[in-house]
Amino acid sequence: MTQLTWKTHELTVGDLAQRSGVPASALRFYEREGLIHSRRTSGNQRRYTRDTLRRVAFVRSSQRVGIPLARIREVLGLFPEDHVLTKEDWARISECWRADLNERIEQLENLRDHLTDCIGCGCLSIDKCALANPYDRLGEQGTGARRLLKSGC
Repeated sequence: MTQLTWKTHELTVGDLAQRSGVPASALRFYEREGLIHSRRTSGNQRRYTRDTLRRVAFVRSSQRVGIPLARIREVLGLFPEDHVLTKEDWARISECWRADLNERIEQLENLRDHLTDCIGCGCLSIDKCALANPYDRLGEQGTGARRLLKSGC
């Protein structure tokens, strides 16, 4: 295990994995996706600046609240590669994502509240489905659980 000091300016992929708790394979994936960046040594080894730790933490926190990687990449693209993300940056970004998160929460609550209507009845029982979806009107809108999706309500 490599001991990092405050003087360490660059991290190997192993160091970054150890410090961030993110597997090296995920870090390489993040790099391929443009979420983090490294420089290559003459031996073609990756070297990350220390501030990459903060970017990795940002990506992981964003993923935990359900933000897709494409949206995370979009937001990170607004900052220069060498920009160290700050608490203020996170506050601004999370405020932008508030509407998306509220919509997801609403969809999950709708799913939770109507889940027993779809499955608890024995699924597709004639009595229940005839009341909830007479003449299969929802089927005309396409496949899938239409009552559970906000756009299909």
